[in-house]
Amino acid sequence: MEELSIIQKTYDLIKWYVPILNGLPNSHKFTLANRIINELYDLLDGLIIARYTKDKLNKLESLNSQLDILRYQTRLLFDFKLIPVHRYEYAGKLINEIGLELGGWIKQQNKLK
Repeated sequence: MEELSIIQKTYDLIKWYVPILNGLPNSHKFTLANRIINELYDLLDGLIIARYTKDKLNKLESLNSQLDILRYQTRLLFDFKLIPVHRYEYAGKLINEIGLELGGWIKQQNKLK
């Protein structure tokens, strides 16, 4: 079965983001950073599960909410001055690309209803 690009993009985001998050000061690593890391892994898990689920739409809509949470958590990192602007912009770009693909997948599933 061919790899879905949304899964690969999420995988790539995790590879890029987790080392940055692990390098945060302990006061944030064990709270916000861990929450973001868990959201990232849950997102990847959810996308893989959605790929094989018959009722994809409910799963995809739930993942869309998770992605929005990830956007806000990333913004908090920036607002707390824990990541520089170039990393915030890059993370936002990757998250938005995933969001566009997820939105397209949701639209496609709505048409199948």
